[in-house]
Amino acid sequence: MVNFINDITKPDVIEMRDIKMSYGVGKDEKVVIENFNFLIERDEDVRNGIHYGQFKTILGPSGCGKSTILRMMAGLSKPTSGDILINEKPITDNPNIGMVFQKYSNFPWYSVLENVALGLKFKGYNKKDREEISMEMIKLVGLDGHENKFAQYPTLSGGQLQRVAIARSLVSSPNILLMDEPFGALDVKTRLQMQDLLVEIYATMNPTIIFVTHDIQEAVYLSDDIYIMGKAPSKFIKHYDINLPFNRVGIKRDPKFMQTVEEVEDYMMSIE
Repeated sequence: MVNFINDITKPDVIEMRDIKMSYGVGKDEKVVIENFNFLIERDEDVRNGIHYGQFKTILGPSGCGKSTILRMMAGLSKPTSGDILINEKPITDNPNIGMVFQKYSNFPWYSVLENVALGLKFKGYNKKDREEISMEMIKLVGLDGHENKFAQYPTLSGGQLQRVAIARSLVSSPNILLMDEPFGALDVKTRLQMQDLLVEIYATMNPTIIFVTHDIQEAVYLSDDIYIMGKAPSKFIKHYDINLPFNRVGIKRDPKFMQTVEEVEDYMMSIE
């Protein structure tokens, strides 16, 4: 049986200090991000002795560096200058972080089960244990019965392929999950279904989620907090505390939800 609640006494802290990201040198230098600071403090939300994760969403104009921020948090890119700390330790200390990309990142020559189990295989789990753990995750994301199919289109739909990627990122119970526009390529119905799935995963596994999207309604529906980046060279220019009930069932019909969406939309339209 997988323990879907992270066995931690305190949630992860993410800190980015005075981050700068630029390309080129001298007169050809292009600064994408500058004077960027981001701190996720320890949350005091404790239920049944467990410190729960947090859901933070980043919005901003195209090209402002949202995806770059996630890649730096994941250790896939290094800033030109500045420091990134996870639990007060450098990102190079290999923290337990999962990442889901917008483009499907599955291995099409592997089955769904083999894709999901890949991280456990690298960690040295024996075949029986990794398949048992992976099957529980496959069931959680609604792919039970598809585990032996190849993870490729058209054998699986776009939504199913993204479920595979999410399951693979979650199977090791990461403390931090980074999601870069994971539903951007999906049709409307599938996207709404995936949002509800993510709400369920957040409530069940309790990771700290950093989510990038262009969909304002999606951001308000999923998030505890929304951070808005300005145009390059960018940094955060606005923060919204999304004070909505933890249980999101029916929340999209709530006047407070629609009011919050309108406020964020108006601000986004005002960015110059």
